[in-house]
Amino acid sequence: MHEKSKNNATQDELQEVMDDTNRPIALLSRDEVHRQLLPHRSVQILVYDQQNKLFLQKRSARKRFYPGRWDVSARGHTLPQESNLDAAQRILSSELRLEVDRLNLIRQFPSCPETGYEFVSIFTTPKITQLPAPNGDEVEDGYFFTSEELTCLIKDFRELLTPGLVTLWESGLAFPF
Repeated sequence: MHEKSKNNATQDELQEVMDDTNRPIALLSRDEVHRQLLPHRSVQILVYDQQNKLFLQKRSARKRFYPGRWDVSARGHTLPQESNLDAAQRILSSELRLEVDRLNLIRQFPSCPETGYEFVSIFTTPKITQLPAPNGDEVEDGYFFTSEELTCLIKDFRELLTPGLVTLWESGLAFPF
């Protein structure tokens, strides 16, 4: 696979660079945005089952960042001119093949080093009854975890988790009910 120049980047490889107030000011390749640590947008989606267990995905071994680690249910970048809600629905469908009637925005984080310079919007789904069907190109595996199980992972096996999942747990948002 050859590396594309930023002039040849496809639409889904482009990322909006945001100003300090979360307004778009430029359009660059995702690689360039990450290389320069520029502020940009992303979404995270938390999926719960009827027993309030949180679905965590095990990231594909082919992922550039944190391959093979456990992460939030679904996450990804917004596309240029895409709303956070539309991005969340697209990513949920793409990564877990889940379609839901509504998503609830529970928190937004500002761009900072702890978020990877991303303005992060966190959504939850209504409690689902169907099982996620992870897209093997994006997600290696998945499992529903209780609050106690996730706490054990955080305390004893932190190196198996993405920093974003740890930050979410530390902020009290992994199990907000």
